[in-house]
Amino acid sequence: MKWPILRAFPSFSPRYLRPFIRICAQRSALTTGKKLHAMVLTTGLSTTENSFLLNTLLHLYASCGDISSAQKLFDEIPHSSKDAADWTSLMSSFSRQNRPHDSLLLFAQMLEKGAEIDDVAMVCLFSACAWLRDVGVGSQGHGRVVKMGFERRVKVCNALMDMYGKSGMVEEMRSVFSEMKEKNVVSWTVVLDGVLKWEGVSNGREVFDDMPHCNEVAWTIMIVGYVGNGFSKEGFLLLSQIVFHLGIKLNYITLCSLLSACAQSGDVAMGRWVHVYGLKMMGMEMDIMVETALLDMYAKCGRIDTAVKVFKCMPRRNVVSWNALLSGLAMHGRGQLVINMFPRMIKEVLPDDLTFIAILIACSHSGMIDQGSYYFNSLQSVYGITPKIDHYACMVDLLGRAGRLEEAETLINKMPIPPNEVVLGSLLGSCNSHGKLQLAERLLQKLILMNPCNTEYHTLLSNMYALAGKPDKANALRKVLKTKGISKVPGMSSIHVDGQLHQFSAGDKSHPKTREIYIMLEDMIQRLQSAGYVPNLSAQVFPGDDAGVELEKEQALFSHSEKLAVCFGLLSTKPGKPLYIFKNIRICRDCHAAIKIVSKIYDREIIVRDRNRFHCFKQGSCSCSDFW
Repeated sequence: MKWPILRAFPSFSPRYLRPFIRICAQRSALTTGKKLHAMVLTTGLSTTENSFLLNTLLHLYASCGDISSAQKLFDEIPHSSKDAADWTSLMSSFSRQNRPHDSLLLFAQMLEKGAEIDDVAMVCLFSACAWLRDVGVGSQGHGRVVKMGFERRVKVCNALMDMYGKSGMVEEMRSVFSEMKEKNVVSWTVVLDGVLKWEGVSNGREVFDDMPHCNEVAWTIMIVGYVGNGFSKEGFLLLSQIVFHLGIKLNYITLCSLLSACAQSGDVAMGRWVHVYGLKMMGMEMDIMVETALLDMYAKCGRIDTAVKVFKCMPRRNVVSWNALLSGLAMHGRGQLVINMFPRMIKEVLPDDLTFIAILIACSHSGMIDQGSYYFNSLQSVYGITPKIDHYACMVDLLGRAGRLEEAETLINKMPIPPNEVVLGSLLGSCNSHGKLQLAERLLQKLILMNPCNTEYHTLLSNMYALAGKPDKANALRKVLKTKGISKVPGMSSIHVDGQLHQFSAGDKSHPKTREIYIMLEDMIQRLQSAGYVPNLSAQVFPGDDAGVELEKEQALFSHSEKLAVCFGLLSTKPGKPLYIFKNIRICRDCHAAIKIVSKIYDREIIVRDRNRFHCFKQGSCSCSDFW
């Protein structure tokens, strides 16, 4: 078959065709590029010696994200006809498609084949290492940079610093930065991001103030750092500078970053400011990414009804928007609503694997075993989605919460992939809820091999020993952690009042209003006990068993971080105003029982977000129906 264009232009050659393919790559015109590829194949031009058409087509597919076609072409090109640009084009494509392992493997092949290693290859290597937090390979790459004399290449050093920064090796990152002869705004921004993440906002602000020039990315990183760590006032001050004094218009990336930080810290005040700003700048038809980030922020800040309103007002919705809504509803225990909305979703968009994770979580948190089992079993047969390990983890959690631990264990044993820490950890949590001590002991041994530094598993089993009347074993398990120098992650509860974040730990006395808080706590405990509250001392592990120890256990329970945050909220807000509290770990059973009564005594709605879900306490009951 001959194409008409060749009859019209018999002298048409690879030299004329390559620029057209490059234009397609620059404009991401994949459909047109495929037609040109077909022309190359049907005319036999690809076999022309030194045509380099396959190389140009490789770059087209790689830049357009068609990784399978790019890899196929890469394999077809003889090694003698490949240059460094071909290797790095495929490596970059792997990185963009979140396939860092493949990128590292390709780099290893470059070394094996003796291909030229240029600065672009090193940037790709460090990008993959940053994604994987692979400091071992990254450090070897650092050595190669020095050996090859790439220390003066700014892009290489920026990628190297980013790898160290994302891996928590701030000293190494600073060392590379200090040795750079030439620095650009990206260099400073990479250091700012790493310092903020690992050294905190104080050191981050020092870097920010030292920057010779700040672009919008640097401003965004600093503001997000403040907001994400609860420094709302400082974040607002910087925002006012960038918007009102410098006149910089915030783009959708900045707005999404700010909303993500608000969702993380629970700062709904800042989130509302971003919402208003977005409406003023973009009108009612905001960018779909911003709208999705908005509904996610409202859901994670405990305002699920507002999140639903945002969703309903969206003129366009994609699968990400739907997933954000379903995940938010699932976190708030509205499992039936998730199931009811799913048929509407599939009329608009095609569900993906994250959709079913949200559905399974919703079923798990609402005790909907039959519905969860149906969707899990329908993944492959009805929706063509191969179950991933996250789906198995959700299903194990669903069965475990319902007390069907034997079924959960059977499912794990039949998994086509080895169970990970999340899967076994879910089952261990269910063992704690249902008192399956022997199974928990077996699971702990496997989990220690996976992650010996995770204290949560030891704490869970220790509590189970205490509940089973085996304090010696409980104490022994805690001593193991102490001997290894592993400390338990402290429980922290946060509450936003008047634009300021207030944090509490168990027994905390560092707050400026400590005296008032503990007076309020004493009054609250008395009123709770009058209403029938009995402290749950069973999981408290203290040496001895006399009356003094019992009193010590009570005092430890009374001063849990959740109760201190509630007391501060009651003191600092108007009567009848809802309280929103954010807990970094799972809320304990005693605090859960106590806050139910508090919500009735003080006539307050109290919303608590713990690590797993939301608990909405109102008039003596919780939205979780004690199923969590």
